[in-house]
Amino acid sequence: MDLEIATVKAILTEHDLLKEIKSTKTVANTGISYDSRTVKPGYMFFCKGNFKPEYLSVARQNGATTYVSENEYPEGTGMTAIIVTNVTRAMAVLSATYYNFPQNDLFIIGITGTKGKTSSAYFAHSILNQKYPNQVALFSTIDRIVGPKPEDQFKSDLTTPESMNLFHDMRVAVDNGMKYLVMEVSSQAYLRDRVYGLKFDCGIFLNITPDHIGRNEHKDFEDYLHCKLQLMVNSKRCIIDADTARFDDVFGAAKATTDPGQIYLFSADVENGGVDFLIQDEEDDLTSNRFTLIESSSKAEAFHVAGDYDLNVAGDYNQSNATAAIIAAALADVTYQDAVLPLKSIVIPGRMEHLDVPGHGVVFVDYAHNYASLHALLKFLKHQYHDGKVIVVVGSPGDKGISRRAGFGQALSEQADIAYLTTDDPAFEDPEQIIQQIMDNIKPGTVEVRQVLDRHDAIEQAIINSSEKDVVVLAGKGEDPYQKVGGVDTPWPTDMGVAEEVKRGLS
Repeated sequence: MDLEIATVKAILTEHDLLKEIKSTKTVANTGISYDSRTVKPGYMFFCKGNFKPEYLSVARQNGATTYVSENEYPEGTGMTAIIVTNVTRAMAVLSATYYNFPQNDLFIIGITGTKGKTSSAYFAHSILNQKYPNQVALFSTIDRIVGPKPEDQFKSDLTTPESMNLFHDMRVAVDNGMKYLVMEVSSQAYLRDRVYGLKFDCGIFLNITPDHIGRNEHKDFEDYLHCKLQLMVNSKRCIIDADTARFDDVFGAAKATTDPGQIYLFSADVENGGVDFLIQDEEDDLTSNRFTLIESSSKAEAFHVAGDYDLNVAGDYNQSNATAAIIAAALADVTYQDAVLPLKSIVIPGRMEHLDVPGHGVVFVDYAHNYASLHALLKFLKHQYHDGKVIVVVGSPGDKGISRRAGFGQALSEQADIAYLTTDDPAFEDPEQIIQQIMDNIKPGTVEVRQVLDRHDAIEQAIINSSEKDVVVLAGKGEDPYQKVGGVDTPWPTDMGVAEEVKRGLS
């Protein structure tokens, strides 16, 4: 739809974002963009992010008639200037308006947590898709699904996309007949206003541990927690893992805007009498992950999802992820019969994928990319492979998640026998310095450390030097098909691709 200036003024005024509109004429904007290279005649251009005035010059040359900014620029002379107090929030509400509020036509489930977001999203999507075939969209760290056709399914570049891309994809999903949307909601989504103004039909809070703290991210843990809590504040119904750290803060945020009757708590502690759902672990090894879900309150009993579940994904921690998904799906009228079969057969890309290498144990590829997820993964595998060594290949991204480096050092000290420290999306940082920061947080004498800068070589050495009873964990990248190096996405055959290549060379 076109964006009339009168509409723009009304929307920005409603959200208390408008400072002034400077215009010599009334224009209707035929498109929107925050990338000057994609601007076409009649477009509205947003001066956001790492903006440089020359980008506005390019946008004007390409035909933009309007720009939205926190400041006025001479490069925009002759254009309508919409001056706002916060350009990222303005972009969010105007993008929703431009795409005709697609969120109003979707039942949206938002999922946040330091670990488990992607697994929970896939669990929920699989369950809902069983009940409502070809009507469930997915916005995850790995995949974006906006329709039933192959061309409607593609890889994600961000856990939660920029607001303009988010509302665009929602509009495409609605136009493709989607009625439900399962999406991961990162802390960055709230820090960068990517979901500003968006209300969720259901919000899930899985857990919280320090992450994404450092330059260009959260200044400290309290800021990280604050952003995570915004999902609870902006959800009509809330689902909370009662075993999470800072539970009182999470529950308090939910109660601030949500009727307590619409807040659902679950726990893996069978002695917890204050929750609605209890998880009873029946069996959790590499071949079977079985649990019983118990409805322990009157409002839970109305859901009819109690019963025994078999997960096709190893790890006892995935029982909590699955439970959150089951409850969320139940809010969309899913029952036990709808949920039990999808969970039994689901495969999550880049999560606990494994490869047997004769004479060299088992290789696991997992996206574990912070302390909480790596610790949980290694603890589980160490329990399963107590007769062999746990060998880990891991690095840490550059220019983000700086706090993860200390967490990796801690997790390796606690759970690993041998660690190969290597490169993982170094971006503009020196990978050797990143490795050293992980090293600085490894407790001396706890784990044998080998530094192998080339990730391919590190994986090869880890597998070749492993024995029959060992387990080799390739952590952090999952199915990522590239390495981010110096601002360039360099093709990468995926960790599993390298592992399969090494296996072929050993046969």
